[in-house]
Amino acid sequence: MDPFQQILKTTMARTDDAPQAIKPQPLLEAEFKPRVRHSAVDDFLSLAKARRTIYTLGKDLPIADDEAIDIIKEAIRQAPSAFNSQSSRALILLGKEHDRFWEMVREQLRKVIPAESFHATSDKLDGFVAAAGSVLFFEDQEVVTQLQRQYIAYADNFPVWSEQSSGIAQYAVWLALAEKSIGANLQHYNPLIDIDVREAWKIPESWKLRAEMNFGSIIAAADDKSFIDDEKRFIVAR
Repeated sequence: MDPFQQILKTTMARTDDAPQAIKPQPLLEAEFKPRVRHSAVDDFLSLAKARRTIYTLGKDLPIADDEAIDIIKEAIRQAPSAFNSQSSRALILLGKEHDRFWEMVREQLRKVIPAESFHATSDKLDGFVAAAGSVLFFEDQEVVTQLQRQYIAYADNFPVWSEQSSGIAQYAVWLALAEKSIGANLQHYNPLIDIDVREAWKIPESWKLRAEMNFGSIIAAADDKSFIDDEKRFIVAR
């Protein structure tokens, strides 16, 4: 049976087997309308505009560390994923553990960058160390593999959907931190530091590192952002 038909059959079976009292009831026309206030949409767009790449970060967060941790967890928890696979994973580092991570990156880069060019790279890493913490985003490949085996017809898509899930999770965390006036920037030093990270923090073998986000107090705001012309970016058909 085609996987889509299998999903449809399973879904219909669950509905048919449900007790009469809890079967879904037809929605009134008004209930189809989005239950989001216009002001909430405006607030979201304002937040999206406020989210920027901030490189000059400090260690004095405007909120308690535990609150920041809870915000990061909840943002990832609420981020959508294909088939509700919830494949995103995270390592949240603060204080000395955050510093430790970026020193690991520095040592790995020292091995591959010529000595005469390393000064600029080291200065850049100093800026990352200056942040309060970092979130390392992973995707659990065991989840991806299980889905590939379960839904063979979609097997090629699940790695792509996993990457999309990770990107959504990263954006969700970035927005949530921005709402608390916490700056962040996103880096990609994987797979250079994958082994070091796995050994240092006992990361499961199935977790694949996808990105590293620094966060901290905003010491210097980002420059103005420019945009390409809408004509080059959007097609609208009515």
